[in-house]
Amino acid sequence: MFDRERNREFTGRLWRESVLPALSEFVSIPAQSPAFDPEWKANGHIDRAVEHVAAWIRSQGLEGLELEVLRMEGRTPLLFFAVNGGLDETVLFYGHLDKQPPVTGWEPGLGPWTPVVRDGKLYGRGAADDGYAVFLAIAAIRAVQEQGVRHARCVGVIECCEESGSQDLPPYLDRLRDRIGTPSLIVCPDSGCGNYDQLWVTSSLRGMAGGDLTVRVLREGVHSGEASGIVPSSFRILRALLSRLEDEATGRILPEDFQVEIPAERLEQTRRTAEVLGKAVYEDLPWEEGVQPVTEDVTELLLNRTWRPQLAVVGAAGLPPLEEAGNVLRPETTVRVSLRLPPTLDPDGALAALRRLLETDPPYGAKVSLRNPSAAPGWNAPAFEPWLARSLEEASQTYYGKPACFIGEGGSIPLMGLLQEKFPRAQFLVTGVLGPKANAHGPNEFLHLDFAERLTACVAQVLADQGAR
Repeated sequence: MFDRERNREFTGRLWRESVLPALSEFVSIPAQSPAFDPEWKANGHIDRAVEHVAAWIRSQGLEGLELEVLRMEGRTPLLFFAVNGGLDETVLFYGHLDKQPPVTGWEPGLGPWTPVVRDGKLYGRGAADDGYAVFLAIAAIRAVQEQGVRHARCVGVIECCEESGSQDLPPYLDRLRDRIGTPSLIVCPDSGCGNYDQLWVTSSLRGMAGGDLTVRVLREGVHSGEASGIVPSSFRILRALLSRLEDEATGRILPEDFQVEIPAERLEQTRRTAEVLGKAVYEDLPWEEGVQPVTEDVTELLLNRTWRPQLAVVGAAGLPPLEEAGNVLRPETTVRVSLRLPPTLDPDGALAALRRLLETDPPYGAKVSLRNPSAAPGWNAPAFEPWLARSLEEASQTYYGKPACFIGEGGSIPLMGLLQEKFPRAQFLVTGVLGPKANAHGPNEFLHLDFAERLTACVAQVLADQGAR
């Protein structure tokens, strides 16, 4: 019988005495993902992060541990572990050790590579996204073994390319196919949470399609006094093209090509989540004074963020800085468009539809192109088996004192679709610590330590419940 109070005490102590010091040292390593550090191999930070985590895992004294750092030519390394728990079943843990760039704007006394514990939070780049995940996995396995409870064979793939699109991961998964086996449960602690008061389970992730939209009208710039009113502005044409896609008054994406029917189960879960979170869904954002959300209907806001397509213009080119801007009608304008897609929408089909919409029959015969196109799949979680649904609810009540809550996330984790394709019969526990103001990818990223400790206890409980079926 798994003692839940003993589990809570053990995981809390392990976090304070072992995980926190090791995770803090990991934060201090500037292991930027290859997209942000092309010289990652020569700089050695990713290798140092992997070896640091591997050394910590070895120090934990897990029974039946198999641990290896795998390397393939031209690719980032991957940390693989396997722990034999005595049951003929497999649980796959996922995490990543590469980090986003440091960015500016950190509060005084904080910094991306300076681990600081303040008000129960560990600040620093990679603490929450996603360095803690491998520590959580190993700590949860230890908590089960500490009570002598049999558990499924646990394997872990900890990559170093997630923030660059995980392009290095599929070859490793192919290489590890036999060693991974066929997992019945996949645990991915690389997602978010709505608050720090209960267990949050990710029910869906959006996909994405986009590229660099360029409108060109001239071979070179011309004095605006001579050309305006004769030559159509590339900026105005670009605005018209984007209006084919988005209603600028409401933000609604217009073409049916990008819409799906939202499953009834997800609608009901979203309504319940809206009741739990209330106005915090929008009030916790760093608004400028006087700015208002799209609507104050929290359910609609959550559906907008999780199941409805939404457009963001995330970059621009062809616009000189203000101090260099003369009275010139510019020859071209480029913007990078990022279209978030519903979880179940085919991303390749959506990208093709996006190109047709923007490139076909442009106003005034302007030269229009969508360059550097990219697409990523969304993900909709398979239905939980009764034992897992019951385990999650009981774990949340035990370790947080509140019911478990299910929430769709607005971002993408392309790996989830890949894993579901490779292991179609697996159950998924996608969860995470990226809650209000945790600010992954931005300044002042933090890990809420008490929440992470309780989440570790929840995962240990799930492992124990799986073995007790």
